[in-house]
Amino acid sequence: MINDEIFLRELERRDLSTVTAWRADRELVGLLGGSFRYVGSEIDEKWFDSYLASRAQNVRLAICLKSTGEAVGVAYLLGIDWVSRSAEFSIQIGVESARGRGIGEAATRLTLQHAFDDLNLHRIFLTVLASNARAKALYEKVGFRAEGLFRQAAYKGGRYLDVIPMASLATGRPIPSSTVLPPVNESD
Repeated sequence: MINDEIFLRELERRDLSTVTAWRADRELVGLLGGSFRYVGSEIDEKWFDSYLASRAQNVRLAICLKSTGEAVGVAYLLGIDWVSRSAEFSIQIGVESARGRGIGEAATRLTLQHAFDDLNLHRIFLTVLASNARAKALYEKVGFRAEGLFRQAAYKGGRYLDVIPMASLATGRPIPSSTVLPPVNESD
């Protein structure tokens, strides 16, 4: 999956040291829904082994720059429910210089395209901290819609924060003009 600046590929074992470093970045983790905890390389090795064993329910992608091939972030589709055709989305841009450049938006769009078009999923959902206005705006821009509010659902920095559940539906996406068929001429 490629756009002008980035491409997505499956996360590989060689990416683990990079991912471990991002998970040790307290400021970066502070923007995300989960709590900060110290994670060592052995834990990440076990985490990756667990992923390999659960690939039928999870997709873990590296977000890479086309210019260098460098992984600058990750995007995940987790807990895929093949009956309801749904999965949870999460994204992390780990390289600070890659933030604020539209890479997160492009990666989110590519991941949704993969989810809907390749995997035939119907609903992709996520949660975002209510205080993270930038992330919420990005998700709305690419087609996610708020579905309520989880009051004081995340504990970060010594306080409880509200979390907004959001979802994007395959049926709610705009159809690219290149895929729209011309009208049928009934005189033919």
